[in-house]
Amino acid sequence: MEALKYKVITSKNQYKEYCNVLEQLVFSGLKDRNTKDEIALLTLLIEKWDATHYPLTEIDPVQLLHALMKDHQLKAKDLADILEVSKGYISDILHYKKGFSKEVIRKLADHFKVSQEAFNRPYKLIVPENVHFRNASVMNTRKKMIVA
Repeated sequence: MEALKYKVITSKNQYKEYCNVLEQLVFSGLKDRNTKDEIALLTLLIEKWDATHYPLTEIDPVQLLHALMKDHQLKAKDLADILEVSKGYISDILHYKKGFSKEVIRKLADHFKVSQEAFNRPYKLIVPENVHFRNASVMNTRKKMIVA
């Protein structure tokens, strides 16, 4: 009996290895049936690992981004280059000062191979104009305050 080429993911190293193999297959340009089946299988195994280790309902999009950056050993500078945005914008996102733009959500989902819904959920932002209030946060919005 032939040994299985892929097995259920049981470690972070195996997860990273399968992600790399999947990326190579996707960008190889091969479109034969075996390659498509291999891509589908790897995607399924990776999604199962993600669902188990990154339950999207429990963490907000910024926490998810921090976890993905840690797992992929990325710094804010690296992420800014990947997303083609400024380091300041990434810093603002990571510190809950700005929300994710639609384009950034698309690029993050594509880069980390997760659904766009993972980053497109409400979470609280800290608005600098309101820091002097006891509960200085708002939901994904930036409101102008009129000073009397």
